[in-house]
Amino acid sequence: MRIRAVSGLIALIALATGCASTGLVPAAYPDSTVPCPAGTGAWNLEVLDRRMRREGSEGVQSLVSESIRKSFPGCRWNAGGNDATRLVIEIHRFASTQEGNTWEAAADWSVVVTDPAGRKLTEFEAHEEVSRPNYRGSNNAKESLHEAFDRAMRKTLAGLRSVSSGGAACLPRRTPAAGAAAPELGALLLSSWTDMTWTAGSPAELWPEVERFSQPETVEVL
Repeated sequence: MRIRAVSGLIALIALATGCASTGLVPAAYPDSTVPCPAGTGAWNLEVLDRRMRREGSEGVQSLVSESIRKSFPGCRWNAGGNDATRLVIEIHRFASTQEGNTWEAAADWSVVVTDPAGRKLTEFEAHEEVSRPNYRGSNNAKESLHEAFDRAMRKTLAGLRSVSSGGAACLPRRTPAAGAAAPELGALLLSSWTDMTWTAGSPAELWPEVERFSQPETVEVL
């Protein structure tokens, strides 16, 4: 009986500290409308374990990494070199511990996305906590950690998908340099107000120094 009790205690400790021993699988939620965030095909993904206690570190990193990859099957991961968008996830907490009659689980990480030039596109936190009663006959450590992880991953995927829609819709408009077209525009307005007539001619003839804004612009930091 004592051997069984010790074995059970060891199993519970293992379940609370590492994802490899919990049996958790990647939380894949692909969306056909956003096969790859930000409208780009090449992404560099880096998952870092910043927890104070890093038991099962490789398993936790792999779990988060595979969830991202499988949720965005349209991306070419870690194949674009310096020309790829960079996604860095830093894990701060990932564990489930028993406190009295409940299991307290937490999945907590930060997310930063930068473009190939190093400009930040988005930054947010995925922080989820779950409190689960200590049900008899249930793997409460695994179930509570799975729920916290699933919630945090869904929040992460939603944040990454917003980079795609937001980046395409928030292109800044260019404006001509101050005073570039002031003389011509001023003369034109004065003529229209005094003579109540409009001088015939194309826009290029009327405002020769006004630049046509037809070139695509880079996305500013959101």
